[in-house]
Amino acid sequence: MPPTVDAMLRSLAPLDPDLHAEALSGPPDPARHDALAARVPALAGLVSSQAADPPAVPSVLRVAAWNAERLKHLAASAALLDRAGADIALLSEVDLGMARSGNRDTAAVLAALLGMDHVYGVEFVELGLGDARETRWHAGERNAAGFHGNAILSRFRLADAFMVRLDDGGAWFGAAASAAQRRLGSRMALAARLADAPRPLWVVEVHLESRSTPELRAAQMRRLLAALSERIGDAPCVIGGDLNTLALPRGDALPEAALRDPSVLEPLFAAAAAAGFAWAGSNTADVTSRTRPDGAPLPPFTRIDWLLVRGVSARAPATVPALGPDGLAISDHDLVAVTIAAP
Repeated sequence: MPPTVDAMLRSLAPLDPDLHAEALSGPPDPARHDALAARVPALAGLVSSQAADPPAVPSVLRVAAWNAERLKHLAASAALLDRAGADIALLSEVDLGMARSGNRDTAAVLAALLGMDHVYGVEFVELGLGDARETRWHAGERNAAGFHGNAILSRFRLADAFMVRLDDGGAWFGAAASAAQRRLGSRMALAARLADAPRPLWVVEVHLESRSTPELRAAQMRRLLAALSERIGDAPCVIGGDLNTLALPRGDALPEAALRDPSVLEPLFAAAAAAGFAWAGSNTADVTSRTRPDGAPLPPFTRIDWLLVRGVSARAPATVPALGPDGLAISDHDLVAVTIAAP
């Protein structure tokens, strides 16, 4: 798969049935994965939509990042983003054509509900119905497309979007992947520029690998930062998303020292700092995982979702509980948000 993708497609074609059958029937060989993935057009392009008459970009705006865990609860998700005051939403784990989320184009529907622009890229093609729980819950159903990815939603016009592949792929296809959740694709980041900002301003959604070590997460962050350096130089930028910083202390909140310098345990932060990104003023110490209505995952938790800023000032960071109107979790991640302004 190409490391950087910026082709804009009119739509994402579902996986060819013969290719789908071939991917499931053969051995779970990572080298075989690459040959199969190269035949999937949806992994090599982005799709987008534009809202009518977007407002001008103000000098102060609010950016939120959220792992929406399939984005199954669209009305509640729209209400959550409104409650957070999000002008920009950086979303990971977003389904398109998955039975587990009603076979909807969830990012496009959410963008329409909120009157926002959106851009979407495919992280993985799911060859099954999802994880073991989802496979059990949706037995007998079929995916319309089988795409799982990342999205950026914006009240302002987006431009110059591109995707960065963060690994070489195959980690969710090889022998370590469960038979129920074999996937084509790789972790990725999605970047876009606010088209009408008075000065260049970029926003980046990122999802680092969950089955990983601090060293692998740092390598993925370095790959992202290298791509950003090549594409946007040192322009002002906000990176937000699920960094899966699972080496940090667990409990009710991060210790002050861990919030101030998490690089001791998670070297990805040292890489981010070397590229000019800061985090102390754009995050709270709150943990960001929560237990779903099905009883998993269980605490203790840590902070795995972050906002990193460069070239802008940051204030009023918040961690917003991802709860629906009934008080139940709509994701196993809480939303994180910050207000940014040009210096």
